[in-house]
Amino acid sequence: MEHQTIAAEITFHHDTPGPENVKRIWKTFWVLLIITIIELSLGFTIYFIHKNPDYSHALVLGIKGTIVILSLAKAFYIVSIFMHLGDEIRNMMLTIVVPLMLFIWFITAFLWDGNSYKNLRNKYDKHFQERTAVEKKTEASH
Repeated sequence: MEHQTIAAEITFHHDTPGPENVKRIWKTFWVLLIITIIELSLGFTIYFIHKNPDYSHALVLGIKGTIVILSLAKAFYIVSIFMHLGDEIRNMMLTIVVPLMLFIWFITAFLWDGNSYKNLRNKYDKHFQERTAVEKKTEASH
């Protein structure tokens, strides 16, 4: 009995991008460029607002929120276009997006809990307050 080895042929289908693909690539480039320029200008705005001693914390917080929203829009656009998630079926998209949302919630919950712990420790732990007050006094005397 003779065994035959069957070599599986692996081929990759390479298409030259058609005019519609080239237009899509350029549209993506311009959208990402505009969003990035807006984010940078908002970042410089925050930088110059901080130089003013009487700046509005609400304005800075609003600008930071806008930057976060623009960054999420950019991430969505990149995943949708370059990773072809926008072309996938709904179940495939949900398989990727739902765990990502849970992961973001997980990080937010831990940051919130850590901040709460820090604030409670500073408020109720007298030992911690005394220790830091003594350390500040000794640092000032040196």
